[in-house]
Amino acid sequence: MSQKTSGQFDSVIKLCEDIFLKKNKDYGTAWRILRTSSLTDQLFIKANRIRTIQDNELQKVEEGIIPEFIGIVNYSIMALIQLDLVDDKRMELEGEEIEKLYNKYSATAKQLMMDKNHDYGEAWRDMRVSSLCDLILMKILRVKQIEDNDGQTLISEGLDANYLDMLNYAVFALIKLEIEKTD
Repeated sequence: MSQKTSGQFDSVIKLCEDIFLKKNKDYGTAWRILRTSSLTDQLFIKANRIRTIQDNELQKVEEGIIPEFIGIVNYSIMALIQLDLVDDKRMELEGEEIEKLYNKYSATAKQLMMDKNHDYGEAWRDMRVSSLCDLILMKILRVKQIEDNDGQTLISEGLDANYLDMLNYAVFALIKLEIEKTD
């Protein structure tokens, strides 16, 4: 993976983390009440809105797709935290612990991205943002199927791998959107 991609990933994650931590100060960890299936549905809402905006010429709510991709990053991290803390019944987590968990999963996602970018040669750079959205939607449908199967898979990756992929696809989209804005 190029140093450029590493730096772009870090910049996007920093933006997402900043929003996540500010919302944590405003709301606490109220999202801990959500089951992972509810977080999957929130991811679906975000990705579906992006697709609807991309497909429709008329947009009635001014908030564009960048905040929705940021939401996908942050909801994916929430889902990963919920999977990690499945037996932890605490509703409220301290800010320092949340930040540590956020950094743990963003680092895991980055390592996965680095490994896949090595093997795929950063093919995502030639993809359309709309295709990245479609891949996120496909991953969401896969996750829903796994959830409907009580988390069991026969030969496929589990929930965590799919959430990590969604997170990375959203980061790619945000990188591409920023690049397109500056070109």
